[in-house]
Amino acid sequence: MKGPRQEARRGAFRRRLEARHLIVLACFLATFSAYVERVGFSIAYTAMAKIDKVDEATKGTVLSAFYWGYGVSQVPGGWAAQRWGGRRMLMVSFGLWSTASMLTPGSAASNSAIILARVAVGVAQGFLIPSVHTVLSQWIPPHERAKAVSLSTSGMYLGSAAGMLVLPSIAARASPAALLKFVGALGYAWLAFWMTVGKEVPHRLATIPLASGESKQKGRTPATPWLRMLTQPAVWAIIINNFTFHYAFYVVMNWLPTYFDKVLHADLASLGAVKTLPYLAMFGSSNLGGWLGDHLIHRRKTPTARARKFVNTLGFVGAAIALMFMPRANDVASGVAATTSALALAGFARGGFSVNHMDIAPKYAGILMGISNTAGTLAGVIGVAVTGLLLDTSANTEDASGGWWQAFATCAILCTAGSTIFVMFARGDRLFGSDIDS
Repeated sequence: MKGPRQEARRGAFRRRLEARHLIVLACFLATFSAYVERVGFSIAYTAMAKIDKVDEATKGTVLSAFYWGYGVSQVPGGWAAQRWGGRRMLMVSFGLWSTASMLTPGSAASNSAIILARVAVGVAQGFLIPSVHTVLSQWIPPHERAKAVSLSTSGMYLGSAAGMLVLPSIAARASPAALLKFVGALGYAWLAFWMTVGKEVPHRLATIPLASGESKQKGRTPATPWLRMLTQPAVWAIIINNFTFHYAFYVVMNWLPTYFDKVLHADLASLGAVKTLPYLAMFGSSNLGGWLGDHLIHRRKTPTARARKFVNTLGFVGAAIALMFMPRANDVASGVAATTSALALAGFARGGFSVNHMDIAPKYAGILMGISNTAGTLAGVIGVAVTGLLLDTSANTEDASGGWWQAFATCAILCTAGSTIFVMFARGDRLFGSDIDS
């Protein structure tokens, strides 16, 4: 027989366990909802631009406006989450971007207002990932943190898949304006959920460290070795590959509705679950790439650098090949197959460069992630806008498909160059910080 005190302790443990799981679920749904919004705007604006006969260069400018705001708010978002707490900053993030989505004009003729709204959404969503990491650092012990972070951030791919499956029919049956209000309402729904399940999240940074190597001892935080980090070739290998990955990913994600319309001559609303395959494949392959890298290191005793380079090269070179098949597609089946292969292989590469910052700088992994993610955001601004210019220029030539060749060839060249740089300069040994306290 167990005494009342022991039963009380077990009950408290179960409540804590349930709360922790709810927090991870809420973080997963946060990234899920944010990416549903991104896909939703791309679909809505494609429909609005078609109605108002907007040129491709203007479309590129509007679609890239999100990243102007997203790029400048990630570092301030991390500071704010540490200062005021991840719970509060997630509330601010969802409150702002949901409202901006609701207020976005439903006509492409209101070009300036749409751009302003997209910058506002970008700024607000820039708070998301730093705040999620702060919340997880407060609730998840180090030995569970990798799984929790992976699950939470994988919501972005499933959110993209769900958006591609459901949202085109909303735009077709209702209107693009109705779709924008729908994704805004989805953000408000998450906010209401978070205000319930997130109420126990402490406002201050907890004593559990985000990186498993950080010490729990109190005292002065050591200075960040900014100069050493920014002059280290291995750091730049990660930054360049983050740029490369996001250039290809954002170009495909933002221009996919237009690609289906102009190249495959297919209506997204009529494709059913087929159009979700690229994102579902990316969800699976990103986890597979991480699993393979760890398997090679821990089971096969492969040196860390060699394992990361193998996964990274296999993913990026394969993605480059698949990208060059995208403009060659002449029907829905071949187009979906090429797109799925390109995104799946790019996602696989994340088991290389995206994990490597924890190999070389465990104590400063969050800072290095912020730097490389800023480069990835810059890739979104450049890639989406450049693709619009390429498509607009080729639209006035005899071969209108030439712009698609140029756009996807640019992505393929960057993937190949990035993987080559990673092979040359990436490291697997610890260069900054220490995790001896773990």
